[in-house]
Amino acid sequence: MKILALDCSTEMCSAALWIDGAVEQHLELAGQRHSERLLPMVSSLLAAAGIGLRGLDAVAVATGPGTFTGLRIAVSVGQGLAFGADLPVVPVGSLEALAAGAGAPWVMACLDARMDQVYFAAYHRVEGGLEEVTAPALAAPEHLPALPAGSEWTGAGNGFDRFAPRLACAWPGLARWIPEVVPEARHVASIAAVRMAMGRSQMPDQLLPLYVRDRVALTAAER
Repeated sequence: MKILALDCSTEMCSAALWIDGAVEQHLELAGQRHSERLLPMVSSLLAAAGIGLRGLDAVAVATGPGTFTGLRIAVSVGQGLAFGADLPVVPVGSLEALAAGAGAPWVMACLDARMDQVYFAAYHRVEGGLEEVTAPALAAPEHLPALPAGSEWTGAGNGFDRFAPRLACAWPGLARWIPEVVPEARHVASIAAVRMAMGRSQMPDQLLPLYVRDRVALTAAER
């Protein structure tokens, strides 16, 4: 199985090529340059592997939540490549990819959503992948729900970089947190491979960003 995976959900930009369990990835801090960097990454990966787009089995995309512009770039590029090569697509949540990169059995994934809020979701590592415990949602750090009881939770993501003291108050049961973990295309690819094996793919026109919220900035009065 050969899967091309894309992620632009944070300031990092990454593309990965998954071939029967072996994965190669390009990852870099792109800032606002995802649209400039993503396709060259894809071209480099395919050229190195000696594979054309039509030699792939699917295109996987981190659909969100995350930066609005980044999500739109990843989804549009993924759709364009899949349409052009007549491939199915596999959507993967950015927070799930983040949790996969944390490498812990119980993970509270948390990304800075700007506007003094965070995107968050909870996952449990089980045989064959991750099980969603709390669906992706949005809240201010002071209004987060309590951690699900009974497990030793690891916090992961840049939400813990910006809001660490406030998140520690909201989630006092966290055993540790690792703010440096980001969603990466290699984890998008591994999750997508499991879904492909289960027949869980889509047509490219069904691929949509998962924004979670529909506002990109505070009003002047709110600021």
